[in-house]
Amino acid sequence: MTAHTQSLHGLYAVTDSNLAAAGKLLTAAEGAIRGGACLLQYRDKSPDQPRREAEARALLQLCHNHNVMLVINDDVALAASIGADGVHLGKEDATLHEARVMLGPRSIIGVSCYASLERATAAAHAGADYVAFGSFFPSPNKPRAAPALISLLENARRQLNVPVCAIGGITPDNGGALLRAGADMLAVISGIFAQADFEAAARRYARLFT
Repeated sequence: MTAHTQSLHGLYAVTDSNLAAAGKLLTAAEGAIRGGACLLQYRDKSPDQPRREAEARALLQLCHNHNVMLVINDDVALAASIGADGVHLGKEDATLHEARVMLGPRSIIGVSCYASLERATAAAHAGADYVAFGSFFPSPNKPRAAPALISLLENARRQLNVPVCAIGGITPDNGGALLRAGADMLAVISGIFAQADFEAAARRYARLFT
């Protein structure tokens, strides 16, 4: 666990290239940050590496202007090349050890653990800075994701000593139950980036933490 871990509490805004209209990514991200996001993840699965790098660099500058950290989804090499604050890893991505070697001891490394407390325990022991569980509710971004029970958060809170993130279909109405069960962060995609007013949408989530 790094010194960054103390900041891993609050709204975790996750971008989606399918939701951000052309030229609107920075506007949307800034709205999310102004609305209260404590952490931003750049998530883009396209093969357009030059565009992805340009967008990631612009987002990193934006985030640092607002004292917010930027995490890159999946792509450890991109995170290393732009000096991002960290990376988020899924089960098909680089190992945590490989990411730590490339990014260094102070980088944030989060790990998707789906509905598996066993995977989360292994990730925490291997040095993950946070673990993420989900999907807790039906999600338009991951419609085939295996459901995770809220009791998973309660068990994780008792057994793990790293911040716990919840993701999947989270709204301002159902997010409070996840926080009460033990989530430190709520990761939100369409609840922010599919809305007309990004800042207002983010603020509705941020209020759950106050």
